[in-house]
Amino acid sequence: MKRSRLMVWLGCGVSLLFLVLILRKVDGRQLLDALGRLHPGYLLAALVSTFASFGLRAVRWRYLLIHERPISLGSLYPAVIIGYMANNLFPARLGEFIRAWVLAERERLQTAAVFASLVIDRLFDGLSVMVMLAAVLLVLELPPGMEQTTALLHAGGVSMLLFYALALGFLVALKWRPVKTLSLLARLLKPFPAALSEKVISLCGSFLQGLKVSGHAGHLLVLAASSLGIWLTATLPIHLVLVGFGIHLPPIASFFIMVLLVFAVMVPAAPGYIGTYHLACYTGLVAFAVQPTEAVAISLVIHGIGFFPVILAGLYHLWTSGLSLSHVRRQAEAEQPPS
Repeated sequence: MKRSRLMVWLGCGVSLLFLVLILRKVDGRQLLDALGRLHPGYLLAALVSTFASFGLRAVRWRYLLIHERPISLGSLYPAVIIGYMANNLFPARLGEFIRAWVLAERERLQTAAVFASLVIDRLFDGLSVMVMLAAVLLVLELPPGMEQTTALLHAGGVSMLLFYALALGFLVALKWRPVKTLSLLARLLKPFPAALSEKVISLCGSFLQGLKVSGHAGHLLVLAASSLGIWLTATLPIHLVLVGFGIHLPPIASFFIMVLLVFAVMVPAAPGYIGTYHLACYTGLVAFAVQPTEAVAISLVIHGIGFFPVILAGLYHLWTSGLSLSHVRRQAEAEQPPS
């Protein structure tokens, strides 16, 4: 518990530091003037695209769970929104556990099986981001003086590749050699408290039962197409907001900013990735010679689109489901290994 609180305070400190770094670069009145130049039509279109991305996540999730049974989008979509709302409000990506618990409770599924589908869901995201990063590095030519950013992108790409390769390797080993894999995991966890070791091994055992993906060609095609659609509709709001501010950059610039944002959300931060998200967006915009005040304004708007409306939508879906925020948090925390 103490370690969890320490990580929360560390994340809040990082967020505060990064916010100060970008906000000290601008004048408050100029920032308000810049925000006032945003065309509301583009803001609305960006909002629609953001929620379309969540809808496609629900579609992909349906086909990741189709081996259990077909689940309606009417159950999947609210769970997705509630999970992302929780990530905006709670630390340590608790929204992933909340998302799994909400769907499992609504559809009477095993939580471990649902959470296993989310691990595979994140692997699809990782592969999609790797493709996006490769395209950015191949096509994008950054202005002179951005060599350090290019080096960081390469380093981040290699780190992500290693992480997802290890995760995929563990899942394959767990699926095909479960006894040996769990035995090895138990040995690796020996230095940790016995309660943690027992909880992790138990979760992995339950998780194994849900580690399945349909091999049907049509289902795999939907998984690939929805993954492409998710990241296109998630990146489109960046382009729409830029145009809404009267800034016309090539589409690859929006993908470059999205890659930076993906790296940013991996850094410990306050709930909602406050600060880290803004600094990453600001850095990407300044690389294309966007003025600092406009870059800060755009960063605030892009983050706000995925923050405030998602929280409101999540609270609405909680209310219509007869659930409370405190209740789903307690249930999700019970599914986590002890700290």
